[in-house]
This record gives sequence, C-alpha cells and structure tokens, in this order.
Amino acid sequence: MVQVQQINQSQCGKILIEHLREKQSAILSWLKAHETSKELPLYSSVDIRDACFKIAVVDTNLFPAGFNNLCEHGIADASKYLRQAVLERVPSCRDILIVAEDHTRNTWYLENIRVIKEITQNAGFAVKIAMFFDIQPEFCENGGSVQLETATKKLVRIHCLRRLLEKFPVDQPHFDLIILNNDLTGGIPQILKESQIPIYPSIQAGWHSRSKSRHFKLANELLKEFAKIINMDPWFFSCLYRTIDQVDINQEADRQKIKLLANDLFEEIKHKYRQHRIEEKPFIFIKSDSGTYGMNVVPIEDPQDILELNRRARNNLSKGKSAQVIDRFLLQEGVPTAYQIGDQVSEACVYQITNNMVGGFYRSNAAKSERENLNSPGMELKTMCPHLPKYGLDEIHPDVNIFDVYRVLARIAGIAAHREIVQMEQDKE
Repeated sequence: MVQVQQINQSQCGKILIEHLREKQSAILSWLKAHETSKELPLYSSVDIRDACFKIAVVDTNLFPAGFNNLCEHGIADASKYLRQAVLERVPSCRDILIVAEDHTRNTWYLENIRVIKEITQNAGFAVKIAMFFDIQPEFCENGGSVQLETATKKLVRIHCLRRLLEKFPVDQPHFDLIILNNDLTGGIPQILKESQIPIYPSIQAGWHSRSKSRHFKLANELLKEFAKIINMDPWFFSCLYRTIDQVDINQEADRQKIKLLANDLFEEIKHKYRQHRIEEKPFIFIKSDSGTYGMNVVPIEDPQDILELNRRARNNLSKGKSAQVIDRFLLQEGVPTAYQIGDQVSEACVYQITNNMVGGFYRSNAAKSERENLNSPGMELKTMCPHLPKYGLDEIHPDVNIFDVYRVLARIAGIAAHREIVQMEQDKE
C-alpha cells in the first residue's frame, strides 16, 4: 500500500468547499435529522468522482472489500465506531461471525477479511470467519476449516459456515451477530434465511434484489434537499441517469432501444453543460443495474457506439458475477475525474462505519483515461490517510477541505442506502 501525501487537485471541489463553509450549521442539522435511525448501514464504501466542474457519488457498496487499505488510525477509528454500532443493534453482543465471499484464492480479499476480523476483535468481540465453500466443498469435509495465507503473508482461518452452525441448536445460537461481507449475488442461502442470529447488513440488501437505480433515485431526492440548503443546482453533485430492463445486449433490436434512451440522456447532459457554460464533451457509462467489483461497466462517447459494441464489450455487459445473466441496465452520466497521482488518473473511495468516515483509498489506473472505468485490470489502490480531527457526526472542521466534501457526500449516500434497505425489507413482506 502507498500512502498518498500529495495529489493534484487544482481547484477541484473549491466551490462546494466554500458553500460547505458558509452553511455548516444548516448542513449538519439537516444531516443529523436524517441520521437518527440506529439502522444506518453497518459499513459502506462510496466511490466519488471529481471533474472540477462537478463532484458526485457514482457508486455505493454495502459489502465493501477494501478494509486492508485503511490507515492505522483509520482501523482504530473503525473499531471504535463498530463497537458502538454493534452494541446499538445487539446490546449483549460478545461473539460475532463474519460471513465472507468464497474467494479462497484472492489473497487481497483474504487480507480484507483478516483486517475486518482485526477491527472487530479490537472492538472487544470474539470473532470467527466463515465461507459457504460452494466452489470448494472439500474444505467442509476435511475438518470444517482451513488456514489460508493473505497477500501480506499473514494467516487467516476460515470455517465452513454449514459445519459451524450445525454444531449449535437452532434455538441456542452460539453467535450473537453475523456481519455479512458477501453480496449474495446468487440469492439468499437457506442457512441464512433460517438463521435466528441478527445479520447486518440485511440479507435483503444483496445484489439478488438491490438495484443501483433505486439507490440513486433515493440519493438524488436527498441531494435536492441538500442543494436548497447551499443554494446550488443539485446536478453539481449528482449524476443524471436512465434505466432499461428486459433487454439482451447481444440483440441488435434491444441495442436500438438502449440507444434511443441514451439519446435522451445525452441531450439532458448537453443541456446542463450549456446551462452552466461547461466546455466538455458529454459521455455516459452503461452498466449492470445490479453488480459489483467494477464488472459490466462500459463508457459510451456517443449513442451510436451502443449499436457498434464489439463482441468483447457485449460479453462484458451480458453476464455478471457468478455468470448471472444481465437484462437490466443503468445508463449513468459520466463524470470525468480530474485527479491524478503521478501520471495516473485517480478517483476517491471513502470507507465509513455507520456514516463515520474512517479513511479509504484512491483508485488509480495508468491504463485508463479520465473518462473510463478505473475499477478494472491495471488499477492500483493508494491509501487515503486524512488526518481528520477527532470529531463526530455533529461537526465539520472549521477549515473545510476536500475530505469534508467527501464525508458529506458519503453520509448522504449512507442515508440513501438506509432508505433503500428499508424498502427492500418491505418488498420481501
């Protein structure tokens, strides 16, 4: 990991910083009014792109997998906030089970899980890690656990979830809480449906039912309220978008439907550029409306490009994680990133525990331009280590800086994610 000390930010975020400084009290009162629930997402990560002329959240992840990129003081803060969050949910909690992705060969993911365990142990809880081992069932048969080496050559023991839970009577669970670090793309396993143990984040928040468009609809509603407080057009910190479903990207007739929708979105973006005198060429991203890891994301410079997608691009868009067929797409306004670390274009990714910022990283990619998806082969993650004062959710530093901008936008995304989870849990009923 590389700790970023300097980054070329030029004047990026300057206007929003000035508005935050002027309206601090009103902004904080508004945020606190929306953060009264004890059910804010247990943890989240928020991708933010800053084009200098606008800064916006472009993705929000409820099962973040990059805790290994936090600074030492960020890990300490994470333990403090996690302890508070857990005890608010389960006041008598002592034993926690972390349910992870079946990434036994992804050593950086294993390091992420090891750090989550360390954070949770430092918060004062006994912790075990488990996987489903659907891909490698032999680990369930050979003793029920395996010790694996992470990317930093440290060892982490992973238990077979089924074997672990079978040891205890259904009405007397050994664990007080399950922390889910598996996005449940393939659906909710029966063993979790039947569990009597509280699970956070909610099993309803997995990609089997979650959609990015629902999240951004809720986020944009909040951003309109925020915009009124600071007297700015909400477009300066949100993305225009469209959605389409029941389409096959490999069928020309369906690509024609997507192109027509893209035409409409491009025109709306062009209108905003003219309104605010921005001399940029609009572009969009077409992406799966549900999915993670930066998969199924393709930049589009012109609506005609959708008709001319080559086989490789269509394959990228047609199937997601675990070979899930994609038939619902989000067309999202592209925000070019103005950040550079060295000669690499970069974007910010903020990590938070119940809306408390604990750090994050800059995602850089020398193989990509400022108008492409950086979460792709060739990316590097460089630790963001802001030395924030020890303040809570009710303060902004008097000398407002870019990290305060990140923090406010990430908190808004967290509030939207809470509302999203509430809706998904109501849907199941």
